[in-house]
Parts: sequence; C-alpha cells; structure tokens
Amino acid sequence: MGARGGGGRKMAAAAVTAGRPAAAAPARLPCSAWLLAAAALTAVKVSAVEVNTPEEIFVENGTDAKLPCTFTSVEVISSAASVSWSFQPEGAATRISFFYYFNGKPYPGKDIPFKDRITWAGDLNKKDASISISNMQFRDNGTYICDVKNPPDIVVKPGEIRVRVVEKDSLPAFPIAMVAGIVIGTVTGLSPLISIVVCLVIRKNNSKKRYSGDPDIDARLGM
Repeated sequence: MGARGGGGRKMAAAAVTAGRPAAAAPARLPCSAWLLAAAALTAVKVSAVEVNTPEEIFVENGTDAKLPCTFTSVEVISSAASVSWSFQPEGAATRISFFYYFNGKPYPGKDIPFKDRITWAGDLNKKDASISISNMQFRDNGTYICDVKNPPDIVVKPGEIRVRVVEKDSLPAFPIAMVAGIVIGTVTGLSPLISIVVCLVIRKNNSKKRYSGDPDIDARLGM
C-alpha cells in the first residue's frame, strides 16, 4: 500500500504540473532598444571644464607676477568648485602642488619655494582662477599648471603656463616710440591728400567769387 500510495502522489503531482502553464522565457530586447539606452547614457555623461591660460609669459626678476587662468563650465559655480595650482621646475620631471582653493578659501602651501608669496587673484563666480606670486626669482622658471573642477563637471585638461624670469629692466617698455612713429607716418602720408583737398576748396571758392553772376560759368562750376 505504501508503494502504491507513493506512486499515486507522484502521478497526482505530475498531473497538476501538466495542468499549469509553462513559465514564460525572459523577453529579449531588440537591438534598437540597446542602441537607445547607449545613446541615453552618452547624453548624460559629465561635461568637461575647459581651462584657458597663456602659453608663455615673461616676468622680471624681483617683481610680482600674475598667472592668469580662466575656465568655462556648463554647470553653475557651486561651493564644491575647486582650483589647484602646481609647479614643474625647469628641467624637472615631477610637479609640486603649492596652492589650493576650495569653498571660498585659499590654502597656500607652507613648505614650498613659494611660501608666503602666493595671493588668490581670481573670482570663481567670474570663472577666473588666477593667482599672483610676489618677488619672482630665477628659480621660479618653469611650468605652472592650473587645474579647475566644478562638479559634476570634473573631467578637465589643466592649463599650462611657461614662465620665464628675466633680468630686471630687460623687458621692452611700452612701445611709445613705435606708436608715435605710426601716428606721424599716418599723418605724413595723409598730408599731400589733405593739401590737395584744401587747394581744391580754396580754388572753388575763389572761382565762385570771381565768376559769380555769369550764368554759363556758374553752371559749369555747379553754382
């Protein structure tokens, strides 16, 4: 009986199982759906901050230098935005981090060649990340790197400035002589033309005075 009972239960279970609908197989997404998903992920990817700096500047020894650095970002500037500056000395292979700006506060390094010489000269609301370095020395020759992050725009290519420190008074002053020469040359070049115009005006006025009253001459002179 026990064997028969067990066989009956197995047959009953098989009958119940046969009466149930088979489980549906997982649906497969068409290729177009995968392409749309990939496009959506690409559309929401993080944008890059673009940093702009001059390629090279010259600074006189012993003077102050402003290192300009501006940037563009599609995101609103928030308190999470940050700026970091590093320095790679001339001929060196490594960089030295010497300045950090975050949450409205500058954090200049202390145990560095620029100790007590760094001043924040930027304004993040105006997308300006510039700094100033006082009393530039020949040892300050090298490349300065400006790195800006504005989350979620954090993918960034830093800007690089090559700084050349030269002897004092060796840089050319504002070319006043050159500007004066250009002005004088322009005026000199226009002088003959001005003289011709003045002569024609005077001649026409004299002709009007001399021949006024003669209808034929007046007509030829446009009077």
